[in-house]
Amino acid sequence: MNDFILPYKKYAQFTGRSDRKEFWYFVLFYFIAAAILGIIDGMLFGTGRAVVGNGGFDFSSSGPLTAIFVLGSFIPFLAVAIRRLHDTGKTGWWVLLGLIPLIGTIILIVFYAQKGQPEANAHGEPPEGSRAV
Repeated sequence: MNDFILPYKKYAQFTGRSDRKEFWYFVLFYFIAAAILGIIDGMLFGTGRAVVGNGGFDFSSSGPLTAIFVLGSFIPFLAVAIRRLHDTGKTGWWVLLGLIPLIGTIILIVFYAQKGQPEANAHGEPPEGSRAV
């Protein structure tokens, strides 16, 4: 449970490192919470079409609950993504690749999936509890 909320505890901490487990659990929590809030928005406000099919979820007209969650999670998501890049020995500026449609996202996913450096790097010591497997 701690891995889901740890990025919120480190709300705007852009320094240091985050292991794969912390990053991917946060991504999982983010998408599940956004989908559930989209469904609730649809039921309460008639918005938030969280419709499955034809390419996945459609959050094009999200309601207030989803919007508040997404806005409140933007900085923690950005911070954990930058710390994840630090763990692989890259600078946080690589996160700007996400601005390039499709190709940038694919490259970032590859970076996020890489093993972290087992030794200390320019961004600090390895995250506590991370294992070199």
